[in-house]
Amino acid sequence: MSFEPKIVAFLCNWCAYAGADMAGTSRLKYPANVVPIRVMCSGRIDAEFIIDAFEKGADGVFIGGCHPGDCHYVSGNYRARRRVEMVKKLLSQMGVNEKRLRIEWVSATEGKKFATVIEEFVDEIKKLGPSPWRK
Repeated sequence: MSFEPKIVAFLCNWCAYAGADMAGTSRLKYPANVVPIRVMCSGRIDAEFIIDAFEKGADGVFIGGCHPGDCHYVSGNYRARRRVEMVKKLLSQMGVNEKRLRIEWVSATEGKKFATVIEEFVDEIKKLGPSPWRK
C-alpha cells in the first residue's frame, strides 16, 4: 500500500489562494492531498495553527503568500517568513523534520507555479513518510 500524505495549506486570500483558484480554472493537474485554508494574509498564520495541524494528523504544512513587496497588508509576508523559520526550529526540537513545513510566494496569476510547488511538496513528504505525530 502506498502512502498518501495529508497536507494542510494556509493560503493568502489575495495571492496564493487566487493562484490555487487559477490552477483549478486552468484545469492544471496537481495532487489532491491538499486541504486549503484561506487566510486574509500569510502574516496572520500563528505558530499555534501550524503546530495544531501537525498534532491533528497533517504530514506537511504549506504556507502560500504574496511575493515580497506585494503584500496587501504591506509586511505580512515578511512576518510569515520570520515565523516559519522560528517554527521550523521548534519542530526540529520536537522531532519533526523541518522539511515538512514549507513557505512559498505565489501570485494570483501563477496557477502553474502553484500546481508545480504543491506537486514538489507532496513528493517530498512522500519521501519522508508519515509524520511522527500521525495517529
